[in-house]
Amino acid sequence: MKYSKNFYQIKSNETIFDSMKDEISEIGYYSLPFQDISDIKSFASKVKQKYIAIIGIGGSSLGTRAIYDFLRHSNNYEKSLHFFETTDPIILNSNIKDLDLDDTFFIVISKSGSTIETISNFKYLDSLVTIDKSNCAMITEENSKLYNYANNHKIKTFIIPKNVGGRFSVFSAVGLLPLAIVGVNIENILNGCKKLHNSFFNQEEYYEPIMQKARFFVENKHRFNINVLFSYSSLLESFNKWYIQLWGESLGKININGTKQALTPIGLIGPIDQHSFLQLIVEGKRDKTVTFIKVNNFADTTKVPNTLEEIKGLEYIDGLEFSSLLEEQANSTIQAIEEQQDIPCDVITIRAVDEYNIAKLMYAYQILTSVIGQFLQINTYDQPGVEYGKIILKDKLSKDIIL
Repeated sequence: MKYSKNFYQIKSNETIFDSMKDEISEIGYYSLPFQDISDIKSFASKVKQKYIAIIGIGGSSLGTRAIYDFLRHSNNYEKSLHFFETTDPIILNSNIKDLDLDDTFFIVISKSGSTIETISNFKYLDSLVTIDKSNCAMITEENSKLYNYANNHKIKTFIIPKNVGGRFSVFSAVGLLPLAIVGVNIENILNGCKKLHNSFFNQEEYYEPIMQKARFFVENKHRFNINVLFSYSSLLESFNKWYIQLWGESLGKININGTKQALTPIGLIGPIDQHSFLQLIVEGKRDKTVTFIKVNNFADTTKVPNTLEEIKGLEYIDGLEFSSLLEEQANSTIQAIEEQQDIPCDVITIRAVDEYNIAKLMYAYQILTSVIGQFLQINTYDQPGVEYGKIILKDKLSKDIIL
């Protein structure tokens, strides 16, 4: 009797690594660190408007926002990014108030070219100010509806390769163009990606930690199916949101055995969420792993002043740098988790607040996601669950049903 082996089996690290190498020729994000960015830099240098409006949602905005929010407080950028992601009318109009529409450059981003939120916001903004080749660029897949619109109106277009998924597109023109326009060093971004890419695929420094972490998640997915990212800096709040999309949309799938897979991402910010979610981690059900992210060097020496002498018992914080206080808050929380002895946790340290280090972190998470997808034997790069909802919405709206 012959039979086809279609049951789920956790493969060896060597087999997974070979599969990863095979993916390089098929999955486009692996090659992005090595792309030619001369056209992006040249175009970015010619944009004179002060306000840069990004019209996009999900993978078209989250990654860019993660990098920008991490860097902008430490840099004196002359231009600013503004994100139009939601169709919430109150937020939409509130965001417009932050702009001088006559001094705004619009970047419309949609891989499919027909994302309903993006096109709706584009239509609305276009009704308020003329959006044309003088104040607009578009980033989309070749031959999409948006691509054809741009060609018809002679608007500069940057192409998202067909084999680069939206949530893996931050290091394409999707992220690099708006970041370059505001003054971010995009070469240093790609250098961070190259460092991680080469280290992993040459089986050097970052290979073993990524493989071990991925294997642990997969081997323990039934017991620890919630993965908490506890970032100890508010600079990483947008990074957390990017991680949640990357993790959830990539890994919530049905594998080759027809089994539903679920690794649930949660993003926390320290020390804020010490006063809420930490209680659930420490004394709640043991179904969570925790990854702490710390920043080693904020390049900021602001100190707690020696004032309010009548408030007794906290004199030990006087003169302490806020960055040191944040470090000790992180270390204390980590120790509290470790002492439980039954909560899996690890620590990632970002060496500095710069382009190189945030890019290296984000590319590491992209690689980690791909490795886990290989272990789970799923399609990491599609999102049929999301597409199903889009089909229903289009059907409802096309029948003039008021939602």
